[in-house]
Amino acid sequence: MTKVSKPPLTIRLCGPRGFCAGVDRAIQIVVLALKKYGAPVYVRHEIVHNRYVVEGLRARGAVFVEELDEIPPEHSSQPVIFSAHGVPKSVPADAAARNLFYLDATCPLVSKVHKQAMRHQRLGRHVILIGHAGHPEVIGTMGQLPPGAVSLIETEEQARNYAPADPDSLGFVTQTTLSVEDTAGIIDVLKARFPQLAAPAAESICYATTNRQEAVSAAAPGCDHFLIVGAPNSSNSKRLVEVARRAGARNALLVQRAGELPWGELGPDATRTIGLSAGASAPEIIVDEIIDAFRNRFEVAIELAETAVEDENFPVMRDLRDIELTGADMAFVNGGGQG
Repeated sequence: MTKVSKPPLTIRLCGPRGFCAGVDRAIQIVVLALKKYGAPVYVRHEIVHNRYVVEGLRARGAVFVEELDEIPPEHSSQPVIFSAHGVPKSVPADAAARNLFYLDATCPLVSKVHKQAMRHQRLGRHVILIGHAGHPEVIGTMGQLPPGAVSLIETEEQARNYAPADPDSLGFVTQTTLSVEDTAGIIDVLKARFPQLAAPAAESICYATTNRQEAVSAAAPGCDHFLIVGAPNSSNSKRLVEVARRAGARNALLVQRAGELPWGELGPDATRTIGLSAGASAPEIIVDEIIDAFRNRFEVAIELAETAVEDENFPVMRDLRDIELTGADMAFVNGGGQG
């Protein structure tokens, strides 16, 4: 019998992709806390915006809660971990009032935005936060300052209509996971209206967001489809879909697992080149899973589209540094890698 040949497919695999240093650190904190203190370890909100990661940690003994009052009094000596997105100042204060032992997994780059916002206020400026209402990072950043000290702006239209009490005493910061291009447009509007507007002392949009957007933008031209691995509630993942479309991909979509791939749209007659990347909270093991799904149907050639190399590493807090973290501990998210 003659072997039926598979249709050819090129996958442009973006680099960097997937976990950033802040997400990696947050997941390590939960894994190490489970090793050191045993289950249950409580986590306030999703540690990162990815269902696969949350379910993997839940299977290891993590218990996810929305608020601290859900932690049973008999477990008050077990650690509770705050998510990578950051929390308002009221949350650690509440934990202390409840005599809870907490570990703060806030990304250091989010903490930097908190400090920039507080610096603006210390210098007498009203703070403008460019971000998305309701996102945990935005809630956390606004919660660093007293009520009324921060104004949230989401769009250029809002920037055009914004009416501050003192137009000459304003400073801005941004959510770390925004589209670089969209944010620049909002900032341009604000700077044109308020020439005294003070920028943060350091860039707010994090290096990982920028790097992933640049890689997708470079890979997108000529792609029939562009797949972004990520969760629907992941801000940085949704921005990557927008970047892919804007940069020239014929179609772009967000997928959480290989089981969501729309094979009716991805048939060989309509698909020759696919772009593939992953948001900063999406594990590499799902990228592997999606590539394997394509290999079952196509003769796949991997083309690495790498625009930067990331070597950042954020260490965990001292309380956990005495516990060894092994490759096996993180295999549930890191997989085997495909390039």
